[in-house]
Amino acid sequence: MKNFFKILALVFTGLFIWAAAVQHNDPDSLHWYLLYGMAALASLLFILGNLRFLWAVFLFGFYIGFAIYYWPEKFEGVTIGEGDIVNIERGREALGLGITALIMLIYAVRIRVAKSS
Repeated sequence: MKNFFKILALVFTGLFIWAAAVQHNDPDSLHWYLLYGMAALASLLFILGNLRFLWAVFLFGFYIGFAIYYWPEKFEGVTIGEGDIVNIERGREALGLGITALIMLIYAVRIRVAKSS
């Protein structure tokens, strides 16, 4: 089971780096570089066994807070051309942050369970 979580974290390290990289043409790209870069670093620390439980919990709260903040007033899906582009973009951003929060929660739970075993 330990290897499963390390592989999961390795996959998400790559995905978070990719998520940051595709923000290069975004007007607030530095913001997204920092958000996804921090998630990639947390994933790497998890793989190395250096991510602490309280940091994982803090990051979960941080990312879920941003996901709520970015949630659009009216969710119109994630497909371009099927609604207001601003709502769609905010929905995409919120969902990405929600996924990131979920991964941080998984890390926190795994750290807690591993320590109690």
